[in-house]
Amino acid sequence: HADDEDSDYHQEPYKESYKDRRRRAHTQAEQKRRDAIKKGYDDLQAIVPTCEQQDFSIGSQKLSKAIVLQKTIDYIQFLHKEKKKQEEEVSTLRKDVMALKIMKVNYEQIVKAHQDNPNEGKDQVSDEVKFNVFQGIMDSLFQSFNASISVTSFQELSACVFSWIEEHCKPQTLRDIVIGVLHQLKSQLY
Repeated sequence: HADDEDSDYHQEPYKESYKDRRRRAHTQAEQKRRDAIKKGYDDLQAIVPTCEQQDFSIGSQKLSKAIVLQKTIDYIQFLHKEKKKQEEEVSTLRKDVMALKIMKVNYEQIVKAHQDNPNEGKDQVSDEVKFNVFQGIMDSLFQSFNASISVTSFQELSACVFSWIEEHCKPQTLRDIVIGVLHQLKSQLY
């Protein structure tokens, strides 16, 4: 019987110390978790520009976690919009580069053709006459363009431009305009 009491006496402190150890381990784990969360919020506050305090008169006031999260979400959304905008700009620049490359090839072909036949075109009309032909074509096109286009909004402008192209820029219409301008200039020149 004395052995039983003895064994009880030795087991009790062991049970308590085991509980204490578990409690202490749990407390430490909880503290570690809280510290990690606090560090996360501190890091967000340091990284996100809109979380920086501007009012120095109140000192370095701590923002609430809800505000830090909201400002972080807003900042990420802003970055996504900026990224999309930059991607659109890159796409536009790529198209510009492609157009310039095509123009370069065309100009190189024109220069090569001129170098191969340097005497060709000595009897060509003057630049002034060429410009008058171009101006006559453009003036004629602008009259119909101006009458057809509405500029109340960009959407309406876009719709009108396509409608004008379909109606007034058909090959036959353009051909008739060019022939009319050339006849008019011919009668002026001769």
